[in-house]
Amino acid sequence: MSRYGKEHKQATRQRIIETAGRRFKRDGIDGSGVSTLMADAGLTNGAFYAHFASKDDLVATAVADQLRAQYANVIEQAAPGIAGLEQIVRWYLSPQHRDSPDDGCPSAALLDEIGRCADETKQAYTDGVLAIIDGIAARLAPTDPRSVHTKTLSVYAMMVGTLQLSRALADRRLSDELLDEGIRNALTLLGVQESH
Repeated sequence: MSRYGKEHKQATRQRIIETAGRRFKRDGIDGSGVSTLMADAGLTNGAFYAHFASKDDLVATAVADQLRAQYANVIEQAAPGIAGLEQIVRWYLSPQHRDSPDDGCPSAALLDEIGRCADETKQAYTDGVLAIIDGIAARLAPTDPRSVHTKTLSVYAMMVGTLQLSRALADRRLSDELLDEGIRNALTLLGVQESH
């Protein structure tokens, strides 16, 4: 295969991964068939198996990619220390994040389905979410992030649940209040004073 061919194949594969990640978060894993996923990427069904061994392979790859993007776009962009920790919590529980599930956290959009996925997807999710937890824990306890690892994971789980519930509520005001309370609760559990 020529260099152009390899680069083109890699770019096509990445386009499939990115469009599948958005589709999964919008319609769910089970609700997203291969033909729809390929159409989203501007390709035919026949091209799928040139890039992935199975739908499970694509799901695992897309979940890992979504979590890597969240790490790069949120965790790496946040300030160091407590200020960064507050930035992360406030972004995660923001109305903008609530209102943009296609571009948001795969945990809040897909956690129930990931729990029913193949081990490959669960492992990809575990690896990706633990990288996010490590980035948060490093801001909470820079000298010993492992000491707050489980606490951080628990607060993250609470934030995911808060975001999920805020998306499900029909009452916009109540949803906004829930996000605000979630921010206060997360910061309190992490031992952070709000900076307003």
